[in-house]
Amino acid sequence: MNLQFSIRLLVAGILGAVIGLDRELRSKEAGIRTHFLVSLGSALIMIVSQYGFAQIASETKISLDPSRIAAQVVSGIGFIGAGTIIVQKRFVHGLTTAAGVWTTSGVGLAIGSGMFLVGICGTILTLLGLELPSIFLKSRKNMTIAFNYSSINKTSLHAAFNLFDHDDVLSYSVKTGKDKDSRKIYYVSLVVRSTKTDYKKQKISQLQKLDEVVINLVE
Repeated sequence: MNLQFSIRLLVAGILGAVIGLDRELRSKEAGIRTHFLVSLGSALIMIVSQYGFAQIASETKISLDPSRIAAQVVSGIGFIGAGTIIVQKRFVHGLTTAAGVWTTSGVGLAIGSGMFLVGICGTILTLLGLELPSIFLKSRKNMTIAFNYSSINKTSLHAAFNLFDHDDVLSYSVKTGKDKDSRKIYYVSLVVRSTKTDYKKQKISQLQKLDEVVINLVE
């Protein structure tokens, strides 16, 4: 049994690392090591849950539910997943990685319980779910839109952000400075993705209609 348990741990770690490799190549928050440990740990907990208390159960005639400890992985892994989610003002990043970590724990539980085929199929489907959308959306191009925005309050700045679809915004940065009249200036740079050929031109035109937008620094 020890050899069988070791094989389960090895397979779980490998499958977790395969999923983590996809995230690592995309420079995500959780990479190979995180997914490897999540899958390995889940498999280890599942093995302990199933077989770790067999001796106690046989000696004391106690009926144990092996699923109770493993069930805690499903909820407990949420703490790790939450750590991969980054909230920047009005945009949220890392949800896919968090979901991947949660799914990887499921793969580990499956392998730990001896369901090799289910765990392997789960890994393959996870990779397909992560990669296929990128293949179909390959025509979506990244572009940078930068502009200066002078405002007394941030409410006006939000009007500029509202022009963009949250799903199209990959990342953004906002720096502040002061002009010659000591007014606060927001230096905004957004990296967006769209399939529309005139997307950038359209957004620039919309930005120009906003008050105090300096569009001459648009890249």
